[in-house]
Amino acid sequence: MKPKPQPKVVRVPGQRDPEASQRALLDAAVAEFAEKGLAGARVDEIAGRAGVNKQLVYHHFGNKDDLYQAALERVYAEIRERERALKLGDLAPVAAMERLVGFSFDYLVDHPEFVALLTDENRQGARHVQRSERLQEMHSPLIQLIGETLEKGGREGLFRTDLDAVNVYISIAGLSYFYMSNGRTLSAIFGRKLDTAKALAARRKHVIDFALGALRA
Repeated sequence: MKPKPQPKVVRVPGQRDPEASQRALLDAAVAEFAEKGLAGARVDEIAGRAGVNKQLVYHHFGNKDDLYQAALERVYAEIRERERALKLGDLAPVAAMERLVGFSFDYLVDHPEFVALLTDENRQGARHVQRSERLQEMHSPLIQLIGETLEKGGREGLFRTDLDAVNVYISIAGLSYFYMSNGRTLSAIFGRKLDTAKALAARRKHVIDFALGALRA
């Protein structure tokens, strides 16, 4: 896939607003870690992106490893917040799952930094995710909502009744994530550009149709 713009970094002159400094540092950290991974990222580069003193990184976040975990928590919190805004519980089962699948695809298209950070964290054995209670708790409401939606759809004869919410979530995420994380190799192997607007629209439709087809009774 062709490179897409990284998250906008807010530069904060001075140190008078600790909350603004932390936000700017997290924005900068997400961009830096997405580009270079934990191993390649440098604290002074992150501070420079944020427009703050390097010592503020250690003051607010401890060390580079802790800042990396905070960056992961930040990107996960953002996607979870956007998922809550979908109000899936207010929709009929089929409409709810269609909206969730479409959103999941669109979010990865618009947020390559999320794909990059997850790929880097997997290379590290997910050690930051494992030690973060906040990250693990974030998924519980979504999984519960998916489970309730699947159960309701099963009662109404719309969905299969043997579906597991965690497996369904992994499948939905995987259908879109692999396309984004492996876009360059897939484009090279199959000799087609997979990041054009036309290709993305076709893939989005396929992912939605494929996922809903697997759910239907």
